[in-house]
Amino acid sequence: MGESFAKKERNKNKAKKKEQKAQKLMDRKQSGTKSSFEDMIAYVDEYGNLTDQPVNAVRTEIKLEDIQLGAAKLEVEVREYEGVLASYDPLKGYGFITESVSGNKIFVHRSSFLDPIKENDLLVFEQEKGPRGYSAVQVRKK
Repeated sequence: MGESFAKKERNKNKAKKKEQKAQKLMDRKQSGTKSSFEDMIAYVDEYGNLTDQPVNAVRTEIKLEDIQLGAAKLEVEVREYEGVLASYDPLKGYGFITESVSGNKIFVHRSSFLDPIKENDLLVFEQEKGPRGYSAVQVRKK
C-alpha cells in the first residue's frame, strides 16, 4: 500500500530541512570564522536602546523617600450630604438614610456612626462606593 500525498510531502519537507541544516553547518566550518563571546554581548544604554559598545552611564542618586510603592493616591473630593435616617434596625446594626436633595436611599452600618443616632434624626454623612452600591460613612447628627 502506498503513502498518501500529504505524508509524501511531509517527508519531502523534512528531508529538505535536514539537507539545509547540514549545508549551513558545512558553510560555517568552511568559513572558519568563529564568533567570540565579546561579539555576542549587547549593551543597554540609559534609554533602553541596545548597542554593541559599552555604555558609560552617569548614575543619579535616588533618595529612599522618593520611592513610592503601589499606585498613586488619588485626590478625592470629599462631599458631605444631608439626609434623614428613614429606617434602622439596632439588632441587625444597619439601616437606610434618605438623602435630602435626591431622595435616594443609602445604606448605613452602625460602624459608620460617629454619634448615637435613632430613626428620623437629621444627619450629615459622606458617601462611599461599595460592592453593592453607595453606603454612608462618617455619619453624625446635624
